[in-house]
Amino acid sequence: METNDITQRDSFTGRIGIIAAVAGSAVGLGNIWKFPYITGVYGGGAFVLVYLICIAIIGLPVMLSEFTIGRKAQRNAVGSFKKLAPGKPWFLTGVMGIAAAFMILAFYGVVAGWTLEYLGKAVINSFAGKNPADLEGMFGGFISQVIRPIFWQFIFMGLTCWIVLAGIKGGIEKASKILMPVLLLIIVILDIRAITLPGAGEGLSFLFKPDFSKLSAEGVLSALGHAFFSLSLGMGTLITYSSYMGKNENLGSMAIQCTVADTGIALLAGVAIFPAVFAFGIEPGAGPGLVFITLPNVFQQMPGGYIFSLLFFLLLAVAALTSSISILEVVVAYFSEELKIARRNATIMATIAITIVGIPCSLSMGAMSKVQFLGKTFFDWLDYIAANILLPIGGLLIVAFVGWYLGYDKTKEEITNSGKLKAAYLPLFLFLAKFIAPLVIAIVFLHGLGLF
Repeated sequence: METNDITQRDSFTGRIGIIAAVAGSAVGLGNIWKFPYITGVYGGGAFVLVYLICIAIIGLPVMLSEFTIGRKAQRNAVGSFKKLAPGKPWFLTGVMGIAAAFMILAFYGVVAGWTLEYLGKAVINSFAGKNPADLEGMFGGFISQVIRPIFWQFIFMGLTCWIVLAGIKGGIEKASKILMPVLLLIIVILDIRAITLPGAGEGLSFLFKPDFSKLSAEGVLSALGHAFFSLSLGMGTLITYSSYMGKNENLGSMAIQCTVADTGIALLAGVAIFPAVFAFGIEPGAGPGLVFITLPNVFQQMPGGYIFSLLFFLLLAVAALTSSISILEVVVAYFSEELKIARRNATIMATIAITIVGIPCSLSMGAMSKVQFLGKTFFDWLDYIAANILLPIGGLLIVAFVGWYLGYDKTKEEITNSGKLKAAYLPLFLFLAKFIAPLVIAIVFLHGLGLF
């Protein structure tokens, strides 16, 4: 699609493709390593319960708001607000979303590159015979290098670019329809292996048994924050994707199905990880350490561990890719439609620009680790600005736009497909969008800044 004529925009072909793409956007590295860990830390099943409530009061209203804006306007994240609120400053919400997407993909591409390095290590069985200290040294040694991490970042960004270059139907939808079933298949195989290990029950208890004594106020705020960030909310991804949806799609059921898919995969990831970790008596570590140090240690002790380490790092790479294509599309759609750049050129330009900004993120782990401002590296600053400032403010403005600016009649028209569908939940949705979600997102925002 080389045209900038909005009437000839590419689009999804149907519901399965949309769900695969939107769920793929939401399912990323955070689902595979962060969600399982924070679930265990903050009380297992108790945290899951709070998380599901948070999804209902924040996740669904913000997602449905983004769907409403994007499909109604049939534009990119900035163009949607310009069309629906001409002459008003609401378009700045979209600008913040583009900025957040740009920053997030800059550092996300770096971490995603690490998954490719570790997939390669799994193939050649590099973890064999290594103790935890060796594995820690291997990881630290790799990310602090100059060339190798940047090489893999380039490869990953190139893959992302290649898929987005092919457009919505032929690229993003086609890739999502292949990658998401592959991801699900791998995770189910890993789950079956994990729960059949001797002593796996302790890991399942860690993950699912409610322990309300561990559910602190910090845990509730963590659930709020993760519910918001897990679904790719606030950065224009879902506005952009929904702008490619047909007018016959049921936005309400679509939002529920995508939310269920995202949460389900996060829980399945926990089932794959923690029974195995506990079966071998290893303390579960947070973040990158869990994935790149603890799990390679687990796999080499496990019968058939070579195959399972291979599957796990393939799973990570696929999850990273389904997210990265959605983030890149936010920037590409903006370049193409607002800056009037041919889509192919927009894709290449966006990829190059984001990759260049990602280079100092990679170097923040080694050569530029001492280059800090207020105690944060370049990587840390991009992460902090995007996650703690741009996304919460963007999400808050998105629900406020639907709840207060679009209002009941216009929202009803879009959600009911001009009266063809029933939407008994509409008053509840608008109540959440007007009052509850903005209040809760404001709390997340203040907490992220350390003010609450």
